[in-house]
Formats: sequence, C-alpha cells, structure tokens
Amino acid sequence: MHLSDEIISEFNRFFKRARECGEQEPTAMILATSDGAGLVTSRTVLLKALDETGFVFFTNTHSIKARQMDACPRAAATFLWKASGCQVQLVGTVARVADEAADAYFSTRDRGSQVGAWASDQSAPLASREVLLERVKHIEQKYEGREVPRPSHWTGYVLSPETVEFWTQREYRLHDRFLYRAQDGNWNKQRLNP
Repeated sequence: MHLSDEIISEFNRFFKRARECGEQEPTAMILATSDGAGLVTSRTVLLKALDETGFVFFTNTHSIKARQMDACPRAAATFLWKASGCQVQLVGTVARVADEAADAYFSTRDRGSQVGAWASDQSAPLASREVLLERVKHIEQKYEGREVPRPSHWTGYVLSPETVEFWTQREYRLHDRFLYRAQDGNWNKQRLNP
C-alpha cells in the first residue's frame, strides 16, 4: 500500500524541523530486523529516498541486516531527533529496490565509498584493518582511471510501512502521538495516549 500524501507531508515537516534545530544527521534511522526465528538486531542506517512506496536505504547484501530482511521481510525503524523533540516510528515490510535504482544511487556516491562497497565483506570476520586497507588499494588499482561499477552484492531496500507513528515531546511527558495505520486500502489516523 502506498503512503498517503498526508504521511509524506508530515514526515517532511518533522524532518525539516529536525534540520532547522541543528540535528547533526537527520537521515539516521535505527533499523530493527529479525531472522524470523527470534533473533532481533538493530543498527543505524541512512535514509536515502522517500516516496509513496516507502523509505529507502542501501547496504551490502552479505550484511546481517540484509540476510535477516531476505529471510524475514519485515522491519521496524525509528528516527529520533532529540534537537527538535520529535521521533517517527515505522513498522512494515521490506523489499529490495530495482537494480536500476541501486545503480542510480551508487553512481552518486563518492569514489571512496564506492571502493569501500567492493572492499568490505560486511559483517564477516576481519583479520586486521591492514587486510581491509589492502583490499581497498587493490580495488583502487583495478578501477584506476575508470568508473567504479556497483557490486552485485550491494543494493537498496525499501521499508513500506503499515504503521507510522509521529511523536512530539511535550511538558510533563504528556507527549503528542499520532498513529497512521493501513486498513482496507486506506490510512486511518488516531491519537494515542502518551
């Protein structure tokens, strides 16, 4: 189900407020994933796009989070913007983006990050930093004088929420909370107790 214009507008309003309040990394979101057998992990990823399909971020498909999302295609995410006293929580399904979208975003990354995507076997044990830096050097030499292509093991995921909660801090912990829930092809909005 596509996000409503109201949800996207509200998210953009919260995001703008966070930036104006000096939030250092407003695109940072805590992403929680599960292997489907009870193991849940979380980490910070960066939001790279938002449209009616959902919230897009990118990663190495060998990473723990990618393996978990492939095994159990559901996730939750939280944006916490302490400077503005706001947060947004998402719960929904995840799916890989099209190769064309991954290629398009990869081409905008700085060259060092492109090389790093090839050099890092994300989440796998690493003997030493020197081993990693040697891989970086090898990749730099391999693609010297030409564009670095996107590795097949690096792509994006879109989190398509079924619920979106907007939370605003208020005095005496009497916070404002509004929950949008997808039901029967529509988004229903409900105020929640703090």
